[in-house]
Amino acid sequence: MNKMSLSAISVAVMLSLSGCASTASQTNTSATQQAEQTAAPALPFVNIDYQTFTLDNGLTVVVHTDRKAPIVAVNVWYDVGAKNEQVGKTGFAHLFEHLMFNGTENYDDEYFGPFERAGATEQNGTTNSDRTNYFQNVPTPALDMALWMESDRMGHLLGAITQDKLDEQRGVVQNEKRQGEAQPYGTMWNNVWKYTFPQGHPYSWSVIGSMEDLNAASLDDVHQWFKDYYGPNNAVLVLAGDIDVETAKKKANKYFGDIKPGKPVAKLEKWIAKRDEQSRMVIKDRVPASRIVKVWNTAEKGTTDGEYLNLLSDVLAGGKNSRLYQRLVYDEQLASNVFSFNYLRTLAGQLIIGVDALDKANIEKIEAIIDEEIANIIAKGPTTDELNRIKFSNAAEWVKQVEGVGGFGGKSDVLASGAVYHNDPGYYKRAFEITSNATISDVQGAAERWLSSGDFVLTVHPFAELSANEQGVDRSTGVPGAGDVPSLDLPEVNTFTLSNGLEVVLSQRSDTPVINMRLDISAGTASDDNNKPGVANFTANMLDEGAGELSALALAEELEKLGASIDTSASLDKTSLSMSAMAINWQQSLALFSEVLQNPSFNDSDIERVRTLILQQIKQEKARPMSNALRVLPPLLYGASHPYGKPLTGTGNEESVAAISRDDMLAYTEKWMRPDLARLVVVGDIDQAQLKQSLEQALASWQAPQQAAPSLDIPTVDNAEQARVFVLDKPDSPQSLIISGLLGPDASDTDAQQEVTLDMMNTIIGGSFTSRMNMNLREDKGWSYGARTILMDTDAQSTFFVFAPVQTDKTKESMQEILKELNGYIGEQPATQEELDKVVANKIAKLPGRYEKKRSLLNALADAYDNGRDVSYLEKYPQLVQQPDTQAIAKQAQSLIKPKQLTWVIVGDVAKIKEQIESLNLGEVTYLD
Repeated sequence: MNKMSLSAISVAVMLSLSGCASTASQTNTSATQQAEQTAAPALPFVNIDYQTFTLDNGLTVVVHTDRKAPIVAVNVWYDVGAKNEQVGKTGFAHLFEHLMFNGTENYDDEYFGPFERAGATEQNGTTNSDRTNYFQNVPTPALDMALWMESDRMGHLLGAITQDKLDEQRGVVQNEKRQGEAQPYGTMWNNVWKYTFPQGHPYSWSVIGSMEDLNAASLDDVHQWFKDYYGPNNAVLVLAGDIDVETAKKKANKYFGDIKPGKPVAKLEKWIAKRDEQSRMVIKDRVPASRIVKVWNTAEKGTTDGEYLNLLSDVLAGGKNSRLYQRLVYDEQLASNVFSFNYLRTLAGQLIIGVDALDKANIEKIEAIIDEEIANIIAKGPTTDELNRIKFSNAAEWVKQVEGVGGFGGKSDVLASGAVYHNDPGYYKRAFEITSNATISDVQGAAERWLSSGDFVLTVHPFAELSANEQGVDRSTGVPGAGDVPSLDLPEVNTFTLSNGLEVVLSQRSDTPVINMRLDISAGTASDDNNKPGVANFTANMLDEGAGELSALALAEELEKLGASIDTSASLDKTSLSMSAMAINWQQSLALFSEVLQNPSFNDSDIERVRTLILQQIKQEKARPMSNALRVLPPLLYGASHPYGKPLTGTGNEESVAAISRDDMLAYTEKWMRPDLARLVVVGDIDQAQLKQSLEQALASWQAPQQAAPSLDIPTVDNAEQARVFVLDKPDSPQSLIISGLLGPDASDTDAQQEVTLDMMNTIIGGSFTSRMNMNLREDKGWSYGARTILMDTDAQSTFFVFAPVQTDKTKESMQEILKELNGYIGEQPATQEELDKVVANKIAKLPGRYEKKRSLLNALADAYDNGRDVSYLEKYPQLVQQPDTQAIAKQAQSLIKPKQLTWVIVGDVAKIKEQIESLNLGEVTYLD
């Protein structure tokens, strides 16, 4: 299949053949504008009569009668293109266009065969960012054949898409990609799309996609693409030529009426990503001459500015009479070619100007001329003669184009583009109206709005002829070793206690004038009352919402002035207040920190605002499979009344958050936020004497109450006697989230060596990318984006759990693979010496860079002290990592992992996974609300 070339795209855009138009007509014209319009010659125009109807399954049918020849143009447009793809899965729309020509369930042969015998003309299929279309002109007697073929691939294709066909067409597409990129300037456009749109924007990749994504496309991926986008309710059928509407209704119902509609398709409507700053890029390629390309992100298809920019593009470089062509090719003879086109798409447009230089040295001068002509247009607009000439030329070319009923730019194409892009087959009239009424000031204004800033400048230079040495390093000896790991050299750590009883840990590091600190208080969400979970989290969220005499916004402003930041949060076992400050503003920053700690405002209006945010967060948590599962799992493992049995997100529930009052927050801070339950760790550009003096002054009023410090009783809990399965329904979810959890050891009974051994044991089975669990479910099976195991860091009894989001139809098999990995790990496939060596090497090799930044060292020290360790734990870590052997790893695995006692939480489409789960017979299955 031949794809539309860029020159063809340019022509199509300039002639408004893809339905580009406006949402409003030009009104209230000035006297000058009226004179311009009066002076303009009448523009040729062709009216395309049509009728439209919709089948019960959602298929839109547009009919145009033209009896001049006994042929009918059959044009099917699907509202799907490269913009519907995702990062990592690009090229699907184009790949599927190819697959649609490879036979169906009822005609498993090359699609072109019957059409060749029938004498079809102008037959093709194309894909762009916004749509995919298939079209052919057939003699009137062959219309039934054409409709049978089109409807068969719309409704009966999946069974014919085999792995062999996928592999074959994948190769064809990749060769098409190679062929395009092998042309001069062939790689240029990939750079344009990539660097003019932000990452993740649907126009930031090419329609043909990347080699990696094409290689990764599975048969299941392709089938799902068809199910998602190729339903009749996402398509438009245009019949133009020797046919009337009554015949069209009968035939459309006969051939398409029984095709089941697909699910509704979510549609992104607009994402211009207008740029304000210039960016530049220089690349080298095997090209005959240097080229400069300037690109602006502009108005999308279907806007008045989009139409005005079509005219502007022609003024600048639309042929030999254009400004840039005359100056650069004729007058100053600096270039061999000049081109410009306004690439209108449904989410955004781009105006693109390109010039091929006769001499590389002229590139800067050429760019200066381009900028000069654009500045002239912005200042004065085009001339009347320019505008009238371009309007008439484009209208005349359009009239010639729509003489045909089919093919590129024919009548059926015009009607289909209007229907798909604008929900109006007659949108070409609107485009003509906007263009014909456009004035000098209209074009000038559009130029000013869109071309005043934000251009991307790409320069392509010829690739220099280079050579390599005849001899190089001897690679037969293999990869060189990484060398000895540099020794870990941590800054000195000092500890002292303030007069109020607060323990302080200081590591002075003066490489930059920054001071970071973290205050940890030994109470977190586990300390919440069971009848009112969420108090700790709510309180932590409120600490920096105004303090002392400063409102929330005033506090934020003061911190910004000082170059400081304060963060507050509550985790399972602690509430933390962190600050990063510039050494020069240390005293003022510390004063604000003291206010946040001791005098939070807890204003009623702020409480209600934050309450609304937390309630919304809870809704979002319940809507997301992972956070929803983490809300459900803890009470199932620990019991609802256990301190660790609350939702792991810490937010509580709607009822409790709605009931939390200011008094609850004051009571929480009075009970738990006291210096004898806290520790302050500081890393930064300050010595001990200065730190102690400033802390004594700032925290002088923060004193421990007379009564003894409270403590939290966290009992140890046994695992369930047998496996249990809990299922949360998420209808229409394309994935199932699998979590299986167990209770681990009590951290208070775990020494440093056991802690490290447990971590290494977890790393091997599921704690890293190359772990067994991830390599199985992601890399080997391809069922999951990522599978991991986590051993939580808690003050008391920890949780060990596996999580894996997997494709819905592999839910059962994935659960079986999880069990296989766990059983093997504690049975006949324990950790190997090779796996252990890899983990040891990795953990030791990362140490030199692990504490490079102050914040990293701060958090490592704070976590160590919170866990009952000190700085010696960090210093001795390399020795601790090297102690365990494979037997020690196996022993820890066998002690922790109990596959027959797992508590499973599955979030997915119950209608699709219920039978899968129950057939495993793992244990009692409970379906939760």
